[in-house]
Amino acid sequence: MQVTVTSADGLKRELSVQVPASDLEARVNAKLDEMKNSVRLKGFRPGKVPVAHLRKTFGKQVMTEVIQEAVGATSQQALEEQSLRPAQQPEINLEGEIAPVVEGKADLTYKMTFEIIPAFEMTDFAKLEVERPVADVTDADIDEALLRLAENQKSYEPKAEGAAAEEGDLLTIDFIGRIDGVAFEGGTAADAKLEIGSGRFIPGFEDQLKGAKSGDKLEVKVTFPADYGAENLAGKDAVFEVTVKGVEAPAEAKVDEEFAKRFGFDALDKLREAMQQQIKADFTRMSRMHLKRALLDALDAAHSFELPPSMVEQEFTQIWSQFEHELQHQGKTAADLEEPEEKIRDEYRKIAERRVRLGLVLAEVGEHNKISVTEQELSQSLAERARQFPGQERQVYEFYQRNPQAIAELRAPIFEEKVIDFIAELAKVTDKTVSRDELFADPDADEHDHDHDHGHHHHDHDHDHDHDHHDHDHDHDHDHDHGEAKPAKKKAAAKPKAEGEEKKPAAKKAAPKKKKED
Repeated sequence: MQVTVTSADGLKRELSVQVPASDLEARVNAKLDEMKNSVRLKGFRPGKVPVAHLRKTFGKQVMTEVIQEAVGATSQQALEEQSLRPAQQPEINLEGEIAPVVEGKADLTYKMTFEIIPAFEMTDFAKLEVERPVADVTDADIDEALLRLAENQKSYEPKAEGAAAEEGDLLTIDFIGRIDGVAFEGGTAADAKLEIGSGRFIPGFEDQLKGAKSGDKLEVKVTFPADYGAENLAGKDAVFEVTVKGVEAPAEAKVDEEFAKRFGFDALDKLREAMQQQIKADFTRMSRMHLKRALLDALDAAHSFELPPSMVEQEFTQIWSQFEHELQHQGKTAADLEEPEEKIRDEYRKIAERRVRLGLVLAEVGEHNKISVTEQELSQSLAERARQFPGQERQVYEFYQRNPQAIAELRAPIFEEKVIDFIAELAKVTDKTVSRDELFADPDADEHDHDHDHGHHHHDHDHDHDHDHHDHDHDHDHDHDHGEAKPAKKKAAAKPKAEGEEKKPAAKKAAPKKKKED
């Protein structure tokens, strides 16, 4: 094999690879020799088919396979010989006529075009100075959490006969929904439970039930939202014939010894201790989120180097596609936004550059310091993933076994967290005591939220050098919470979510239906 560097412009590289016809011939002979012991042809005993006959019958087919295998093997060998690390899978283009190569009369020659991973100087992590916000768990925090728990477990008591329904009351209702006088699928229910003010039904429905009494029959007129999940109902006017069968008021939420026993604790003090530990774990998680964010900001500021254009473009395309998808869900386009589309594109391209830069830095740190993901860590992550699908655990395991890319997506966040831990150990981290509200505050609340996704992509050097990008809203549904900040307040329209953001509630697909009680 002969390898020639035909172009080296910045990060772009082009190699010319020539594989002698004699090498291909040797590979073909080896394959045909293997075949003679297994192939069965009419007129020949097993294992007795002459190689010449096999060549005549299968020669072109085998040569085609050999060429494909040779390109795969020699392209990897060429990269290793030249000590080049491609940013993405190289583009392969065969040169010259392929027919003479298949016939064994010409050498195989092809060009490899790709961009390389840039070389850059790593910053001294010991010089990074970051703050980690921490907060103490107070009695007030515990009291509030217990009260919230009690409210979530609240019960209801029937109101006095003739009492009108108010905000927070629970109604038992029957209803039939009609559009243009015709009942529609999903618009009918019996003994449905509806808490006024819960927002579980379409806008306007619950408000019209305020003041209703048990035994009342009334018409509720509503208009389905234009972006309603069911297209046949979106934007349509509907009338619901509602019968109120019961009105109940919430009972007083009491946090006492009996309440503790409902959760398996002998005494209220034991429940408070358990709640304290849970809150402390939440505080620790948020502290780590802020620390990770600060470290990534510092890493981004400390490194400046040329980025592979193809990686940036791929990242930008994914961000923009998600942005357009969310706009489409809202029934909008980029032209409907207050900011010019070109400005938004520029901002998102900067985010793409940041993500690629941080991904390369974290990958380099991991590779240089031999940070890897163990099989035990990967198995644990897979087990956690499977537990998210009760009753379908086997299918989940089988899916990951069949899909190396899915396994890589499990490995990537673990790898990233280990690299972040490594850097944090070397950096100067100062704890800063803050209030709970400050700890959980959105750092982007007063800023444009375009740039609140840090380290969105993870480049795992345990897996070749393809640097496959992983869209972490990525459905298939592989969402990972990597400790990123909570979603910022929207100032324009939909923005791509950062990792760890809460999902938007799914669009309702039909008329008001009874939903599962919390």
